[in-house]
Amino acid sequence: MKKGINIWSFREGTTIADSIRLAKKAGFDGIELSLNETGELSLASSDQEVRRIKEMLAEAELEIAGLATGLYWSYPMTSGNEATRAKAIDVCKKQLELAAALGVDTILVIPGAVGVDFIPGSETVDYEYAYDRALEAIGKLVPHAESAGVSIGIENVWNKFLLSPLELRTFIDAHGSNYVGSYFDVGNALQNGYPEHWIRILGSRIKKVHFKDYRRAAGGLHGFVDLLAGDVNYPAVMGALEAVGYNNYVTAEMIPTYTHHSEQIIFNSSLAMDAILGRRQT
Repeated sequence: MKKGINIWSFREGTTIADSIRLAKKAGFDGIELSLNETGELSLASSDQEVRRIKEMLAEAELEIAGLATGLYWSYPMTSGNEATRAKAIDVCKKQLELAAALGVDTILVIPGAVGVDFIPGSETVDYEYAYDRALEAIGKLVPHAESAGVSIGIENVWNKFLLSPLELRTFIDAHGSNYVGSYFDVGNALQNGYPEHWIRILGSRIKKVHFKDYRRAAGGLHGFVDLLAGDVNYPAVMGALEAVGYNNYVTAEMIPTYTHHSEQIIFNSSLAMDAILGRRQT
């Protein structure tokens, strides 16, 4: 398995160039970038800007581990507003397009939400309607994913939706395409169960993996802690990943909460992942 770091792990405002430099220095194999509304990699990014990002990666001898986006919180596929749902589909099409240009095999997709506690004032959607709308939206996107040669990875997030691995498996299989799978987040699964169970049930449907750690007793967003400081049973997680034959990127998605020397979380996460992956040298 390859070791990646998500760009959200860096201090807010860190450029892609500086993130790439730090990721390489910390010993990562790749970096997961994010599609934003505006900025260096955005809905309006030109072919020239995308080529420059590829050049920066090549110069650093660093791979691109994946392409995420936080835009689905603003434009959920499950919204009761038809224009918002249409915008979500457009965002996904752009994400697929950019992923193909960057050489990414899978994009991270949040398929909407029933409710989101950590976003004040967010829309609450009846579960039944949310399921049907998400199913319809991903169904419309499957041909675009297949044409781009890029998989849609459905992430398990705190969205009160697709709450079990059995339900997520059914949702994925309903599309009948190898280009729809799971962007499995180890830390997120701890709120509702055990990540090693999810991995065994989802199996070959897992396209990408996020590493986080979570302390149940803390609760809420404050429960997310440094890797190996929480309740994730990483030996069991690694055993499950190996059992299902997963051999793609495992990418740390950290919250840059350090008050001082914020870049240290990048180096700490890299060393923790070496231990988890059995790369640690004695």
